Amino acid sequence: MLFFERDIAIDLGTSSIIVYVSGKGITLREPTVVAVDKHTGRLLKVGEDAQKMLGRTPANVVSIYPVASGVISDYDMTVRMLKELIQRITSFSLFKPRIIICVPESISGVEERATIDAGIEAGARKVYLLESAVAAALGSGADISKPDGHLVVDIGGGTTEVAVVSLNGVVESESIKVAGGAFDEAIVKYIRRKHNLLIGLKTAEELKSSIGCCYPVSEVKIEEVKGRCLLTGLPRSETVDTNDVAEALQEPLDTILDAIQMVLERTPPELVADIDQNGIILTGGGSLIAGMDRIINDKTGIRVSAVDDALTCTAYGAGKMLANLGDMQEGMINLARKRQMK
Repeated sequence: MLFFERDIAIDLGTSSIIVYVSGKGITLREPTVVAVDKHTGRLLKVGEDAQKMLGRTPANVVSIYPVASGVISDYDMTVRMLKELIQRITSFSLFKPRIIICVPESISGVEERATIDAGIEAGARKVYLLESAVAAALGSGADISKPDGHLVVDIGGGTTEVAVVSLNGVVESESIKVAGGAFDEAIVKYIRRKHNLLIGLKTAEELKSSIGCCYPVSEVKIEEVKGRCLLTGLPRSETVDTNDVAEALQEPLDTILDAIQMVLERTPPELVADIDQNGIILTGGGSLIAGMDRIINDKTGIRVSAVDDALTCTAYGAGKMLANLGDMQEGMINLARKRQMK
């Protein structure tokens, strides 16, 4: 058997981590969560196994989300999580891989350095950073190598990235901490206010996925949710319909729409004309909510195209970079390379 390195692209998201391996494609998709014994510091579970333990563990076991708003918030836990996941993929390789990690365009210099160091400590030979918006545009199939503007709206778990991409780079962007997690919190607050019922974030996420909608509709879907009654403290069930969820999501949706408008207002007129012709690229898990493309179209008057696989689009785009990683070192991802060489 031949043992050789396979370069890796990682979409390090707030709620999920997706790994693309050169020559194989998407090989790993796990929640970005780890379970740790806080007394001993021992890492117990990573990814889906750790997520299943949320809210069901003894006091000495805690679940940690080491990535917040698209950047590392707990360095040690991120390193241990990445090391575990990389070892699953490269267990038979004699060489350390080169890794591309997708990051938000608003990332600071300190956060860049932390991401690079975490990747190297986790087992990478070299680490390169790639803006998530650029990766999403590549993953959608858009040709961003030309002086032609494309507007990407990436609604992830912790952040929404709105960026104008042209000539393999970001021209104008806005990153806000309103995304899938904010949608879940809005649903929890709405049901608490309207029904005096407290539900968990996981229940809210399931509700968002099953009957979530951005618009009030005539044909409503109904879902039964269970939680704790705030008046009696006892378990209680309540029925929630599509219009309830649409009303709950209105405030975070308005924030995202305002961010899109701000980016368009700051974009050069020539590129705005390109965007009007090319349309808006909509991706990320938050884009899967019914009516998301329609509400953005109503706000901007620009055609909106939702990508086929919104969850893995960014990872696929970063994976495309792996084939020409040597050629691109002086191009799109040279910033990470320069920082790494210091």
